[in-house]
Amino acid sequence: MKLAEKKCLPCEGGMPPLSSSEISRLKAEISPGWEVVNHHHLVRTFYFVNFRHTFDFVMELAELAETEGHHPVIHIYYDKAVVEIWTHAIDGLSENDFIL
Repeated sequence: MKLAEKKCLPCEGGMPPLSSSEISRLKAEISPGWEVVNHHHLVRTFYFVNFRHTFDFVMELAELAETEGHHPVIHIYYDKAVVEIWTHAIDGLSENDFIL
């Protein structure tokens, strides 16, 4: 099943973060522009023409995060939003991070 067809599953911890090979395999399935930082988290900067567009994007992302039960860290600027995703319960990457 492709990542786009999956939903996030609750993660209570107790499992290891993804290995480098698992990260590489899953990264190939997500949109270009996402970077893996230190095998720990995903980061991507989204650019917009003004704050209103940035804010609208953040609100849509917040709705998706609530639906999936998996919440990114979002840095909001006038014309961009920087999104960081990792699974806090395991302090690293899980499949959920690539689904969101």
